[in-house]
Amino acid sequence: MSTLSYQVQTWGTVVLIELSSQKEDQEKLLIAAKEAEEFLLKVDTLFSTYRNDSQISLLRSNKLEIESADDLVKEVWQSCLAARQLTQGAFDPWVVEGGFDPSGYVKGWAADKCGLIFEKHGVENFLVNAAGDISVRGGLLDGDVVKPWPIQIRNPEKFDEVVKDIPINNGAVATSGVGEKGSHIKDPFTELIAIGALSATVIGPDGGLAEALATALVVAGKDGAAWFNNPELADYSAFVIDRHSDTSWSISSH
Repeated sequence: MSTLSYQVQTWGTVVLIELSSQKEDQEKLLIAAKEAEEFLLKVDTLFSTYRNDSQISLLRSNKLEIESADDLVKEVWQSCLAARQLTQGAFDPWVVEGGFDPSGYVKGWAADKCGLIFEKHGVENFLVNAAGDISVRGGLLDGDVVKPWPIQIRNPEKFDEVVKDIPINNGAVATSGVGEKGSHIKDPFTELIAIGALSATVIGPDGGLAEALATALVVAGKDGAAWFNNPELADYSAFVIDRHSDTSWSISSH
């Protein structure tokens, strides 16, 4: 049995990686982690809004057309269009100051991409935590027993308070709200700070879409989230903390 804990400093934060395998040795795990690190650093060069030379910054300043962008940027662009349609506009990375900003999608998407790298290298169990957007496969190796990864949802106003445990083996968990993005979530309909919810956590198979859905729930709130019943979202569920942190509601996968 081999295990590896690895950290990547990028995007102004730290991406945490946990790997374990009953087949691959420590060296193989390290090779996989370093390949994931290279990918994450590339994501920063493409998507950072704080770098004037990133492709997102060039798109925002009309110095680059999407047709000429890197294939990864095109992929994210198209996925954001689809997420905007699914959420009936509650997630809209084009309605921000300065133009297209996919920050509410990229972390979850990148965590999933790292997972594909680990699978390619034969790693059975992994967790990628990209500043609150999490992608997992397999489970936590405890001796010869594989247990679900113990994911926790915390009260964004009292971060030491765990409000819900989410044991998960495969999939993605993404959280938006005060705890992760603070007042940076804008309501596309009012162009003011989103007040639909204090925090939203979405669990599902796709990390990028889960992050987009979580952001959309913070915008839409309980009364505006009928779009979550779309059959395309049947494999997704949500746990939402209202503006008053002593109340919450959830949406089950269907």
